[in-house]
Amino acid sequence: MNFTQLTVFREVMESGSVSQTAKKLGRTQPAISLAIKNLERSLGLSLFERRGRRLVPVPEAQYLLAEATMVLDRLSTVTGTMKGLRSAETGSLNVAAMPGPSAYIFPRFISRNIGSDASFQTTISSRSSPQIRELASTQSIDFGFADFDAPEGKSPQYYSEIISSNCFCAVNRDHVLAQNERITISDLDGHSIGTLHGNHPFPRKLVQAFQQENATFKSNIAAQFFLPLIPFISLGHCCAIVDPLTVVTEQELNIAGGQVVFLPFDAPIRYEYATLTPLHRPPSQLATRVKDSWMESLFTMFDEMGAGPSH
Repeated sequence: MNFTQLTVFREVMESGSVSQTAKKLGRTQPAISLAIKNLERSLGLSLFERRGRRLVPVPEAQYLLAEATMVLDRLSTVTGTMKGLRSAETGSLNVAAMPGPSAYIFPRFISRNIGSDASFQTTISSRSSPQIRELASTQSIDFGFADFDAPEGKSPQYYSEIISSNCFCAVNRDHVLAQNERITISDLDGHSIGTLHGNHPFPRKLVQAFQQENATFKSNIAAQFFLPLIPFISLGHCCAIVDPLTVVTEQELNIAGGQVVFLPFDAPIRYEYATLTPLHRPPSQLATRVKDSWMESLFTMFDEMGAGPSH
């Protein structure tokens, strides 16, 4: 029993005619008759009584029709789904991003990129960068977007595409430094700096940068990511050296009501992001397209804001 035989059988059952079945399927009448005979031979029973030019189904044929219809409909669904996956028109997308971008920029990009009529099951998770690296390592996502941190120990089970760009200094509009066109590390000597907490690599980078300029790095406010620092900056409690995506997000959401300005550095301080793709989870056409488009959009966004992006 095969797909062709079941297809022919169903058509004969519906039309009751070999000639009509041959015409509908674009085959010869002998080919249709042979397919029915081979099906009956494989089953070991007759499915039709021959009455002149018509084929009258026996009771067993009605049972086979129900089963054949389920099989053929299921195959048709699978075929359509696989075609959709091949053309990136349907399927699922499971992605993760760190809290800052996942608050607005990343989901906005995803919603625009997949389109309003796409038949996608989309899951967007907000996780810390270490959690995203773990998800990528366990092959649990299509791709993730995180802060880059060089792996230590055993080889990571994901591929990293890195993009770096210039940081900005976020200060209160009434701050003494707010009128500067550009800013230096020395300008921030002794000022309160909001930063990231925990084992994030960026604060360590800042401490080294301040030490090289013989400046004092004073931090009294720390957060998991940059956006929660914006209200503190708007109230004059601190400054902060932030990544460019935080600048874009604040400009879009205006959390501070226009009370925070972002200044470029005279000597750039670089921030590194990474798009992580699992090594052992073959990407769908959809995931590949969305990931590549995300990297392109980041590069364009950073270039337009003068953040000097590079891969």
